[in-house]
Amino acid sequence: MLHIANLTLLMLTLAPQIVFDFDTTTNPQSWQIVDDVVMGGRSNGTFTINKEGHGVFSGSVSLENNGGFSSVRHNTQIDKVSPLDKVQIRLKGDGKKYQFRVKQNSRTYYSYIYTFRTSGEWEEIEIPLSEMYPSFRGRALNSPNFSHDTIREVTFLIGNKKAQDFKLTIDKIQIIH
Repeated sequence: MLHIANLTLLMLTLAPQIVFDFDTTTNPQSWQIVDDVVMGGRSNGTFTINKEGHGVFSGSVSLENNGGFSSVRHNTQIDKVSPLDKVQIRLKGDGKKYQFRVKQNSRTYYSYIYTFRTSGEWEEIEIPLSEMYPSFRGRALNSPNFSHDTIREVTFLIGNKKAQDFKLTIDKIQIIH
């Protein structure tokens, strides 16, 4: 019996941790848009839940008034991660580059960043936490990559130094071990 209990514990330990799984009952207000308007820019992002129950981050990035980014963020309470873990995201993009960002603490001024390009089709992006580097206001910091055991915020950001419309559809975000 001890072996079955240990195997069950191991399976639970290796099971993915859901960060967010969208459905039609998801409250879009739990995701917050932060655009460059906080610095005088003119970009405009929105976040909605579509009829299939996916989160849709879309809008327009403008370079006017020194603008150039749009983001959507969500507070979370992930307490057991390792730098060896990966974030797995099922999404459908528009062929553009996006950043996925995490904060290990809500009071931290910087984020850990990973940039990925979407294919225009449904896909699963796997992001090794250990490859997420610290950055603040677009500048990489001279500090180690992600090495924490908590995640308190996740963010998607588009800021490719050009004016462009965008659309990123998100199905699920989870931590895999």
